[in-house]
Amino acid sequence: MKKIKYYYNTNTLRYEKLVTPFRVKLLRFFTFMAVAIFTSFIIVFFAFRFIPSPQLKIAEMKYQKMRENYDVLSSQAQALQQEMGLLEKRDNQVYRSIFEANPLPDSMRAKLYEQDKEIKKVAAINDEQLGNELASTLNNLQARIKYQYASYNEIEGLIKNQSEKLASLPAIQPVSNRDLDRIASGFGMRIDPVYGTPKMHKGLDFTAPQGTPIYATGDGVVEMAGYDQSGYGNHVIINNGYGYETLFGHMVRVKVHAGEKVKRGEVIGWVGSTGKSTGPHCHYEVHVNGREVDPVYFFYNDLNAEQFDRILKIASKGSAKSLD
Repeated sequence: MKKIKYYYNTNTLRYEKLVTPFRVKLLRFFTFMAVAIFTSFIIVFFAFRFIPSPQLKIAEMKYQKMRENYDVLSSQAQALQQEMGLLEKRDNQVYRSIFEANPLPDSMRAKLYEQDKEIKKVAAINDEQLGNELASTLNNLQARIKYQYASYNEIEGLIKNQSEKLASLPAIQPVSNRDLDRIASGFGMRIDPVYGTPKMHKGLDFTAPQGTPIYATGDGVVEMAGYDQSGYGNHVIINNGYGYETLFGHMVRVKVHAGEKVKRGEVIGWVGSTGKSTGPHCHYEVHVNGREVDPVYFFYNDLNAEQFDRILKIASKGSAKSLD
């Protein structure tokens, strides 16, 4: 039931029914609607400003997750870069120094193969700056790793080559000399035993009973084996490679033949006194790039430091007269 309102009319001195004009009702309605709309606008404004929408919450969660993933990957990339830096430094300063190889320039390592192609591929998936920066960093690491692998492959070849080179060096004595008392004449100017005149003695003379085994002092290929008129009598020349050549003279008998491959420590003949010789001994020479050098400096493979020092003194003092 609608409630009826009355008011006291002072003119008629009685209560009369209150009737609201239509224009007043219309004005009140529009005023109410205006206030309601304004209030709604204020509420919505503050709601969207301070209370995120579900879509915004989801977007923020995705962004936060992406940021966390980027931070983790970025941290890992920095750690990888530090490790790569250490590997590159070790490669240049250690491995390549050992094998006398030129260091790889940083510009060569930093060169990126197909960099634009890789970055565009990632950018097509996600154009955001974080993704592109990470793609660039990882691509840089990939290129550096590729070059590092190539460098290590090269070093592997150097190691193999160096191993063969070390095996070819004339690094032992040609006859058993455990007591270090068999060097009769050293390298240098000596008195020729036949002519009695000073002459350059191009090797070492090892005295030993006839028939004592003579050993190859390094791996190589026999270049000459037999007798000729050079004065060495029955002798063997071994091409050890890498510019090294060894000669063994005055053998009573030769065991190897030209073209045969020999290993360090292998018997190649026996001590004798053939050719221009005044007694059983092994005349031993080492040639480096065609030049005769003192063989005593190569006897480091079967001697300790004290023995090596002792044999140096023996060789330097040796007899003033050679045996050949």
